Amino acid sequence: MPDRSQVLPASWFPVLSTVAGIATFSAMDAAMKGAALAAGVFTPLLLRNVCGAVISCPLWLANGSPRPSRQGLAVHCQRAVVTAIMAALFFYGLVRIPLAEGLAISFIAPVLALYIAALMLGERIRARAVKASILGLLGVAVIAAGRFQLGGITRDTALGIAAILLSAVFYAFNLVLQRKQAQLARPIEIALFQSLLVALVLTPAAPWLLRPVGLATAGMIGLAAVLATLSLLLLAWGYARAEAQVLVPIEYSGFLWAALFGWLFFAEPLTPTTLAGAVLVMAGCWMAVHRRRE
Repeated sequence: MPDRSQVLPASWFPVLSTVAGIATFSAMDAAMKGAALAAGVFTPLLLRNVCGAVISCPLWLANGSPRPSRQGLAVHCQRAVVTAIMAALFFYGLVRIPLAEGLAISFIAPVLALYIAALMLGERIRARAVKASILGLLGVAVIAAGRFQLGGITRDTALGIAAILLSAVFYAFNLVLQRKQAQLARPIEIALFQSLLVALVLTPAAPWLLRPVGLATAGMIGLAAVLATLSLLLLAWGYARAEAQVLVPIEYSGFLWAALFGWLFFAEPLTPTTLAGAVLVMAGCWMAVHRRRE
């Protein structure tokens, strides 16, 4: 008889950790959009990573100050460069289009990541994972089409879309590096070095791009740093315990959170096409994590 004392199978814990990490990351996106609207993209991005390093450092010290291996440090550096470019492009686009729409466009990245994972990590691509990604992408297409039909495409919107599409290419590599990084380092090490190295990558441009910020904007940046650190810890834990192709399609659930936060904080409306697309997205996520019993 099955063990009823265990509420959920252990295989679900990485999935739940990833879902929680994506929800937290979407909340961080909302805080960063608010800060970027007030102070531009560069300043909140740099200060968020500086704050993230400050938050992570005591946790790292409390866990025995684990030093990265040479291979681990190389992956930390690779992901920091990719993340810096990806985040700058993403938030440049996000201040020009709605939060949920920006997430919808960026969801081309998980599809690319499935194949990059096969090349870089040697993972076998299962038919179920491909079908799940296609289903999720169809949901995103429905949502994006509805938003474009309602709002039209201005020059600013076109620039935002182009930036997010380019960001999605870097995001695909980031997802795969995240899996590789999680196999080489503990979550707290990842959280610290991710923030610290991204800040170092951005710092040379500070004399030209850094702007003063008000108290409210500083508060949003601080909140974003806390949320980003928490998200890194949750995602690193999940990706260390499950294959990328199982977890990557769950990235689509980020749209649901983006739609909620966009509506709450920026009065971005929810439409019937948004809801229809969300059903497809959730179906894709379920297909990705639900496997037939062997």
